[in-house]
Amino acid sequence: MQFPENERLGEILFTSAQLRERVFELGAQITKDYAGTSPLVVGVLKGSVLFLADLIRAIDLPLQIDFMGTSSYGNSTKSSGVVRIVKDIESTLKDRHVILVEDIVDTGLTLEYLLRVLKLREPASLKICSLLDKPSRRQADVPVDYLGFSIPDHFVIGYGLDYANRYRNLDYIGTLELGPPPQA
Repeated sequence: MQFPENERLGEILFTSAQLRERVFELGAQITKDYAGTSPLVVGVLKGSVLFLADLIRAIDLPLQIDFMGTSSYGNSTKSSGVVRIVKDIESTLKDRHVILVEDIVDTGLTLEYLLRVLKLREPASLKICSLLDKPSRRQADVPVDYLGFSIPDHFVIGYGLDYANRYRNLDYIGTLELGPPPQA
């Protein structure tokens, strides 16, 4: 992929094969944990879409999906700490087993807010499945029940994760480096 002059791919953290393998393992664990139920899987837009699509194909249960949209980054590489719901789910949560699927847990502020909002809707259970976790940036203690990978404090792109709404289509996850190219 061609990057603009002031943006470069740094290190590739997870290849497409590594992502496929881990998503399959998460799907198998969720299938086991939710045996005999029909969970509602809620994707947090937009970053979770690729992960969610692969994850639900790895879950061998009758399930339903819905989506919720939030905003806390804008076009920055750091969370603003202000969470806005820009699209709410359409499904009823009362007495449902709900799995909230997120691309990355960074500060935890978005998930803390969403958990508060969704618990008011009285689900039978509410669990979090996140592809990535960045524990060094955590400001809110949120339980991640199903986790793909923990990562250091790098800004990452690919497999749904973006910078300024670009790079979501990469089939791997890598770090993004900003600024002028290094001098040779």
